[in-house]
Amino acid sequence: MFKTTLAAFLILLPAFVSASEPFTIISGSGEKSPKQPQASVDSMGIAHVTFGVGDDVYYCRVGADEKPSPLVAFQVPNMSLGMRRGPRIAHAGDAIVITAIGGPQGKGADGDVLAYRSLDGGKSWLGPVKVNDIEASAREGLHAMTASDDGTLWCVWLDLRAKRTQLFASKSIDQGASWSKNQLVYQSPDGSICECCHPSVATEGDSVHVLFRNSLKGNRDMYLVSSNNKGETFGLGERLGIQHWSLNACPMDGGMLAIAPNGEVVTAWRRGNTVFTSIGKARSDTMLENGEQPWIASNPSGTYVVWLTKRDGPIRLAKLGTSNSTTIAENARDPIVAVGDGNESPVFVFWEQRAGDRVSIECQLVH
Repeated sequence: MFKTTLAAFLILLPAFVSASEPFTIISGSGEKSPKQPQASVDSMGIAHVTFGVGDDVYYCRVGADEKPSPLVAFQVPNMSLGMRRGPRIAHAGDAIVITAIGGPQGKGADGDVLAYRSLDGGKSWLGPVKVNDIEASAREGLHAMTASDDGTLWCVWLDLRAKRTQLFASKSIDQGASWSKNQLVYQSPDGSICECCHPSVATEGDSVHVLFRNSLKGNRDMYLVSSNNKGETFGLGERLGIQHWSLNACPMDGGMLAIAPNGEVVTAWRRGNTVFTSIGKARSDTMLENGEQPWIASNPSGTYVVWLTKRDGPIRLAKLGTSNSTTIAENARDPIVAVGDGNESPVFVFWEQRAGDRVSIECQLVH
């Protein structure tokens, strides 16, 4: 294990503007293009943000009154980056934990989930600690991470240790310093789950919920698998939605889940060319609009969904329970929405923005 201190390397510092307008966190082009923002919002309403630039993993803080200063936190060799591949971030007590997938060869030849942690607010980072316990089994490059209220970290990923794509998980009870023996969460009866759609994970009390896209009987449907005993065992995967999506290919679109204030699991996902939401494991769904790459987050102020109308197209934002949706950006990719726990916590949207050959990470406070 080694300790690395943040390098003061910036691609382009943004001009900070009011919270009601989109603003640029960082921009670059070519090999210096920033990609795949992810965020975790703390109890003070500050968004802790990570993203990748080549093999560099960046970290910064964003708040209504805080100017973001993105800095290189550490490097991951041949980091998986793009199409929902990239670093993930969560809080475990006073620790900030970032995971990313990389390996000596990269490009699908190898890849491990690597965890880094900061105990001083992002000034320095400890790591890496390998999460997957079979070498190179995370080489598909798709994973997710979250933290429970008691600080337990959960990481899930697409795993290839059995040569077919399976869903595996591991947890950390010491702020990412060590990780548990890997656990098989789901294996498709047909041999492999959907090979290129990212999984998602959320926790509430003793419950751990994982959303993923299955590959079963010629269909690429969304499934939810849950544990009600802190991950000791997981139940059977249950299909979401009324209809099947008959597709002999991977749509590279894994959706997202969140826990509503009443404890219900809410999900946003794509079937065909349409974005849907669903509540719990009920075989029902609600159509939003045509689109792809949805993301969902929930707190006492509401449940928020963002999605693209098309790749490199507009971002749409909706608050569930209202009849309105709005466009907040154009020429975008892979948006996320992030919220804190409180009713007055800000709601952040982050995304990649394209302008010619230049790529930027953008943010907007929408609540």
